[in-house]
Amino acid sequence: MMRIGFGIDFHQLVEGRDLWIGGVKVPHTKGALGHSDADVLLHAICDALLGALALGDIGMHFPNTDDHYKDIDSKILLKHCYDLITQKGYAVVNVDSSICLEAPKIKKHSNEMRTTIAAILQITADDVAVKATTTEQMGFVGREEGLVAYAVVLLQKNKPA
Repeated sequence: MMRIGFGIDFHQLVEGRDLWIGGVKVPHTKGALGHSDADVLLHAICDALLGALALGDIGMHFPNTDDHYKDIDSKILLKHCYDLITQKGYAVVNVDSSICLEAPKIKKHSNEMRTTIAAILQITADDVAVKATTTEQMGFVGREEGLVAYAVVLLQKNKPA
């Protein structure tokens, strides 16, 4: 049995914060604002994993009102979501994702992002797509006020032993 999940996440960009995307610290003059490390891509993948099995959303599992998650590394959140889907007897087949931002360019970081995500989800980097696009300077992304990530995951039910 196969299940598909879709996730989306938004974060403002501000000065004085690190920019984490896909589990990788990306050098930039601004970082994403959020309760955790605000890794927009990992958050979108978390929501896609949770959504595929109707397990709620990232805000339900990691509320921004809980100090336990203050500045937490989003790789920990992704690992928790992965554990939830494996407990339900599913494995990740692949991840397809897109990040919308004007700057910085992430192409030179995308392979490290793919490898980081793949290691957490116990798949190969070839099973993880990380793409980026701009909004051609339109909207809050185009004005470099924020960034957006979209993710789709395919899950497969494990065969009984």
